[in-house]
Amino acid sequence: MAIAKAERLMNLALCLLGTRRPLTKRELRQSIEAYLEAFGPGGGAAFGPGNGAASGAAAGGTDDAFNRMFERDKDDLRELGLVIETVEGIEGEIGYLARRDSNRLPPITLDAAEAAALGLAAKVWQQARLAGAASGALQKLRAAGMPLAADGEDYDAGGPHSALEPRIPTHEAAFEPLMLACRDRRPVVFDYRKSNAAHPEQRQVEPWILECWRGHWYVAGWDRERKAERVFRLSRITGKVRSRQGKFTAPVPDHVTVRETVESWAGETATGTARIRLRAEHGYPLRARALSVRELGDGWDELEIPNGHGLDAWLVEFGPDVVVLEPAELRADVIDRLRAVAKG
Repeated sequence: MAIAKAERLMNLALCLLGTRRPLTKRELRQSIEAYLEAFGPGGGAAFGPGNGAASGAAAGGTDDAFNRMFERDKDDLRELGLVIETVEGIEGEIGYLARRDSNRLPPITLDAAEAAALGLAAKVWQQARLAGAASGALQKLRAAGMPLAADGEDYDAGGPHSALEPRIPTHEAAFEPLMLACRDRRPVVFDYRKSNAAHPEQRQVEPWILECWRGHWYVAGWDRERKAERVFRLSRITGKVRSRQGKFTAPVPDHVTVRETVESWAGETATGTARIRLRAEHGYPLRARALSVRELGDGWDELEIPNGHGLDAWLVEFGPDVVVLEPAELRADVIDRLRAVAKG
């Protein structure tokens, strides 16, 4: 007789909560009766009569079937509120555990204003990957007696903010694993392509905070190889963000100035001005910052823009639509970056 799903989920939760080290899928498969009964021990074991596998598991007793069930069970436990960590071991094998201190909350009490703030925060993520988690959190708080409005109603605490409809898009696949890594203080590894590079480079980062600036998400943290604080744009992260075991090696500052750092690198902190030629009807972000615009004819305009650290990297992104006129140092930096990209 197949073990009920509720019992299977309970056994999986107990395994993850009771372990002191991350358990791999193979170890969980061999430790939980429901998985053994349905799929056998795995590891190349045969299935069929007389081999210890359940008679009803012949059709579905494959590694793929087990993986699908395990992923569903893991998602169900997370939906129920269990915080499950995914950790990559030294040899690259993925393990799972649920730390008890991460799954224990004190009694929650909210006044009307705090409940309204949570409602607004949940609305922020309605169009993001966290929409399901935000909605589930509100439902649990509502079931516990918190003064939260029902779905579709305004979260009104008696102030003018009830008419706000905040939205923060998060299309980058790197957002969720980085958000979890920031929350859990867990180092990560990812491949990152700089604006002037043709190929990505691997970065080992201790992530501190995520922040959205001008429609783009950035993560700030400690770059272990460069031994310095760095800010990375999520849209330039290629491939998967992989977690690493161990603790942070650098102290986390009380205040991380993500926007100020990005503004400085993007030339927002101006130390002078620059003149550029810009193709007509192109480069609207540059036009929005222009101090003056003059039509040159033949499909080109001349712009005077603020010049600061990092402006060369930003201008390179516009490719052949931008020609730097002055200063000479900026023109030379842009040409060097373009040549580096052309060489690959």
